[in-house]
Amino acid sequence: MTPPSTPQRLAGQNALVTGANSGIGEGIARELAAEGANVVVNYVVQPDAAEKICAEINAAGAGKAFPLQADVSREADVTAMFAAAVKHFGTLDIVCSNAGIQRDSRLADMTLAQWEQVIGVNLTGAFLCAREAVREFTRRGMRDVSRALGKIIFTSSVHQEIPWGGHCNYATTKGGIMQLMESIAQELAPQKIRVNSICPGAIETAINRKAWSTPAAATALKKLIPCGRIGVPADIARVAAWLASDESDYICGASIYVDGGMTLFPGFATGG
Repeated sequence: MTPPSTPQRLAGQNALVTGANSGIGEGIARELAAEGANVVVNYVVQPDAAEKICAEINAAGAGKAFPLQADVSREADVTAMFAAAVKHFGTLDIVCSNAGIQRDSRLADMTLAQWEQVIGVNLTGAFLCAREAVREFTRRGMRDVSRALGKIIFTSSVHQEIPWGGHCNYATTKGGIMQLMESIAQELAPQKIRVNSICPGAIETAINRKAWSTPAAATALKKLIPCGRIGVPADIARVAAWLASDESDYICGASIYVDGGMTLFPGFATGG
């Protein structure tokens, strides 16, 4: 006998994932679609990658997807992106604010442009997307596809907890996302809007390729990870799909660390 298929947890829902043409965002978009959601694949550059991801999602036959260009640090781009997404799918039920960049530098050498670029994409972009999400959720009201009016999921980082010398702009945005997430989760919970964050540790993506792409680098990195392996985008994507589903309906204002134990500070495992 063929075993019964697992019901798609997000069937009938529509999602937008920012920064979804590579890395963690791509993984989230693919996982949400596999669970039955229709997905907007946001990108800034490399449209061919976004189009390929959407074509593969559409061919898989679960959720549908289409690519949409927008720079989340620009208010007009974000407003237009949400308008286009709503026009295409009718509404949005899930918004994953994932887009993020690094512009690394020692503090003394960091330029104002490096600071502002990272703040603009990582933190201002998160604010703008969350604001537009809430406006859309409240505009259309409850739907019978979810127990929540809407779900917002931020991609934060272990660096909302762990300081990171040489990356103060990036770490600052992640600390800011923690307070943004918790503050709006508190504000919006009475409206049945759930807001949470996923905090990845070391994940094999292009943004941190130097940290894992050689055997020596990977060995050094694994010393920071009690589980002994470097994560992959699917590790984050599965958590995102769960947070978007009714299975996590009582989870609100949570930072979920998906880091192989990195925040356990393994250097102290033998007394420091």
